[in-house]
Amino acid sequence: MVKILVVDDDKEIADLLAFYLHNEGYVVSKAFDGKQARHMMEQESFDLLILDVMMPEIDGLTICREMRQINEIPILMVSAKVEAMDKIIGLTSGADDYMEKPFHPLELIARVKALIRRSNMKAQTVVTDTNDELTIQSLTVNKHQHTVTVDENLLSLTLIELDILYLLAAHPGIVYSTEEIFEYVWKEQSYGVSKTVMIHISNLRKKLDGAAKGEKIIQTVWGVGYKIDR
Repeated sequence: MVKILVVDDDKEIADLLAFYLHNEGYVVSKAFDGKQARHMMEQESFDLLILDVMMPEIDGLTICREMRQINEIPILMVSAKVEAMDKIIGLTSGADDYMEKPFHPLELIARVKALIRRSNMKAQTVVTDTNDELTIQSLTVNKHQHTVTVDENLLSLTLIELDILYLLAAHPGIVYSTEEIFEYVWKEQSYGVSKTVMIHISNLRKKLDGAAKGEKIIQTVWGVGYKIDR
């Protein structure tokens, strides 16, 4: 039973999302401002959070940052604001994905399923193969235990960040374009998603570089993409 919390101060949008999610078999709760959402998450655990950016009481960005301090619940942010900076701020706050209003409900359902599938794979997989752990330079990644260390410093990564890092670390020296990274990680066709991938990589780099004492683990190949060398 997958439980989803929809947080949006627009009741009509919240009701519409709940309707489509219920039809897919999800158990849906609704909150109409950040304060109510915070209280509900203190009382009950959820498997995914759909979070509007602009809300009264406490905004979605604040809630997102708070959640990232205490758990790894997948977070999909939605917003009527279309400026590129709003998307950047949403993703740098720890969101796993971001959609702009208005959006097609079926596209949102597809994004939800992808996030839940990735989260379930992490939670249900039992490590039986030492190849699940990769060590390159000062970096050690164990995808199924969801652990990443740099110089023995344990890092906290989102599911998306871990998947991107594992892809690059598992294929050292191979350059992946933003489109290829998106298709490998999101398991969807890429249509103008370069900025989304770049934001996640920027977040990932900040965490890696902060622990690596000046070592640049993810390399940029200008005009081509990203790689990790041995």
